[in-house]
Amino acid sequence: MLQSSEIERVLVATAHPDDVDFMSAGTIANLTDDGVEVVYCLVTDGQAGGFDNSISRVEMGDIRRREQTNAAAEVGVTSLHFLGYMDGMVEVSMNLRHDISHVIRQVRPQVVIAQSPLRTLESTYGSHPDHTATGEATMCAVYPDARNEFAFPGEPCADLEPWEVEEVWIPFGPGTEDNCDGVIDITDQVERKIRALQCHESQHREPDAMTEMVREWFQRNGEANGLSSGRSAEIYRVIDTR
Repeated sequence: MLQSSEIERVLVATAHPDDVDFMSAGTIANLTDDGVEVVYCLVTDGQAGGFDNSISRVEMGDIRRREQTNAAAEVGVTSLHFLGYMDGMVEVSMNLRHDISHVIRQVRPQVVIAQSPLRTLESTYGSHPDHTATGEATMCAVYPDARNEFAFPGEPCADLEPWEVEEVWIPFGPGTEDNCDGVIDITDQVERKIRALQCHESQHREPDAMTEMVREWFQRNGEANGLSSGRSAEIYRVIDTR
């Protein structure tokens, strides 16, 4: 697993606003504190989220873009790419592979943090079809698309130089529980992670319960992966893509 001293830029690709904050906000805060540039790529605007049916789906998308921008600022991120796909309708299309490849070639990251492309029958929540589709499209963009100079002829991506990502980090979820080879101590960043999550006001019916769940969840991650009692961790499966 690359250390922050070896990394200049990281790209985080997720399906929805707030995915990144549940998965990796503590890690991202560590990275930005160490001077690493972190960029977000949001496939959808989260238009199908929330619980207020008086709000149009267009308005919800606008709200969630603002919430994600505010959440990103809590952990030192100011560059966000919103691809504008429809929440709940993400597929592993060539258009999506192109759009993520385009962002990779623009950002030129050493590391991509991506959602798992795997479905598991043990976790309905962990296998949201938008998440798995985004994870698979991101893996396709990392290899072979973004590094292949002959990919996407005539498309905007072809105007940019190819780029080879060195590692993909897949946060907790299908395929990581028994294959965890990256443990990031986020104890000093838990409050920033929680503040980032609290920015997503439209998504939390019970924000206090969410906060308590997050504290317990990531402390369990820490204890299960060798950290001392009371410390918190975000965990990853690390894939060398060179």
